[in-house]
Amino acid sequence: MDFEMPAWLLLIPVAALAVAARARRRRPAFRFSHLGLFEGLPPGAARRAEVVPRVLRWAIVTLAILALAGPRVPDRATRLPAEGIGIAFVCDVSGSMAETDTAGITRLESARRSFTLFVDGGTSTDGVTFAGRRNDAIALVAFAAWPRTECPLTLNHSVLLGILSRFEPKGAGLDSGTNIGDAIAEGLIRLKPATGRRRVLIVLSDGEHNATGEGADAPLTPRQAAQLAANLGIPIYTIDCGGEPNANAPEEARRQRAAGRAVLDAVASMTGGRSFVASDAAAMQEVYQSIDALERAPTLSFQYRRYHRFAPALAVAALAALAALVFVERFVWRRLP
Repeated sequence: MDFEMPAWLLLIPVAALAVAARARRRRPAFRFSHLGLFEGLPPGAARRAEVVPRVLRWAIVTLAILALAGPRVPDRATRLPAEGIGIAFVCDVSGSMAETDTAGITRLESARRSFTLFVDGGTSTDGVTFAGRRNDAIALVAFAAWPRTECPLTLNHSVLLGILSRFEPKGAGLDSGTNIGDAIAEGLIRLKPATGRRRVLIVLSDGEHNATGEGADAPLTPRQAAQLAANLGIPIYTIDCGGEPNANAPEEARRQRAAGRAVLDAVASMTGGRSFVASDAAAMQEVYQSIDALERAPTLSFQYRRYHRFAPALAVAALAALAALVFVERFVWRRLP
């Protein structure tokens, strides 16, 4: 239950004080030296004549205030269909995203093209068709050693995609590295305004989480961040675009690649999402087509078409209590003087 105008409830303590003050005030009286005329009265009648009107006054005031506040209960059978979902795209822009696939397209460019089709709709050169996500609020987070919100949740997809088009891989320096844990946490923060909608996170990376630290400022691990998402009920779709190690790659590089992919698998599994592998542009488009299909199911918002309102019934009850008060004071327990 909630109230349409809950501010009226602030009057209840004021009304209680007013009723109590009226009950304590001195009433007019007259002196009479002989009480024999009152011997036939039933026991307790005077007490009832004192208490019942007081209770009725309190009931009248309380019921009237509650009616003004407008208590209501939503009809859960009339929830409105959601007009869209909230999506945070968390994109790796570390230096390794500049590497190219067999078609000569960089990993970052491949991610950019596929995500643009996913958001804006259209048909790719390979004949893959996307309907677009016109009703979705989408945020953009880029990360290397540290995450950065490039665009908060917005329905202005042309601005969002314009920002995405300017993404460039980070070179060597202070921002070299891959901090997947904090990037997921940043994406969760960006999704906070979409409360009431379904919210999902898409994490694209080609590397292994390698951010370390100690103390309160230590970066989150991917599993810690995934637990936060799971607690919020936000699924994470992970996309590994790092490809397979070269045939002559050292064993350590192979282990790191396998460990990085396992982490992304775990993140998706912990949150109820799915993990994908995309080694080239064609595979990337297929991944986004799968995510698009998974998030096409209709969802319901927490808004309702109809509410069961109790204000009229409370108003009638207040009038009934007022009528009862008038009746008992005029005809049942009249006061003299």
